[in-house]
Amino acid sequence: MQLHGRIHQFPKEIKLFIATFVIVLSVGFYTGLLFVNQTEQMAPAGIQENYLGNEEIEDAEVMKFEKGAREMLTIVHTHILSMSFIFFLLGGILATTSINKKLKTFLMIEPFISVIVTFGGIYLLWSGVHWFKYIIMISGMLMTLSFTIGILIVFQQLLKKA
Repeated sequence: MQLHGRIHQFPKEIKLFIATFVIVLSVGFYTGLLFVNQTEQMAPAGIQENYLGNEEIEDAEVMKFEKGAREMLTIVHTHILSMSFIFFLLGGILATTSINKKLKTFLMIEPFISVIVTFGGIYLLWSGVHWFKYIIMISGMLMTLSFTIGILIVFQQLLKKA
């Protein structure tokens, strides 16, 4: 079955359905990034502090405590599952676009790698591999970039005439 370019053949109501879904998905995704910015200041030190705490800093603006094992497993588990669904659905939509196949394949596969590296990395950081905070940050940025490029391509392809 050939999916390449099928998005252009979809009826208007299906295109509207996809566009609405991608908008709502994006609101959820970027709201999550706002939360990350609030809790981690989008910096390696903030990432580490969010999971390992800052109890040793007496004049900390916000006191943070190290996460427990149960909380860490819950964070990693829920994020890997939910982000996998997000990128599976977006990848399925991207599969129907008419963009370059290598770029399409990259945008469909890379986010899954970033999900494992980011959230597996958070667990490693919590476990004591402190240098992994830099990998987490790079991986999270790549995941966000892949998501953003993916949704922009979907919108561009939805508007493109067959």
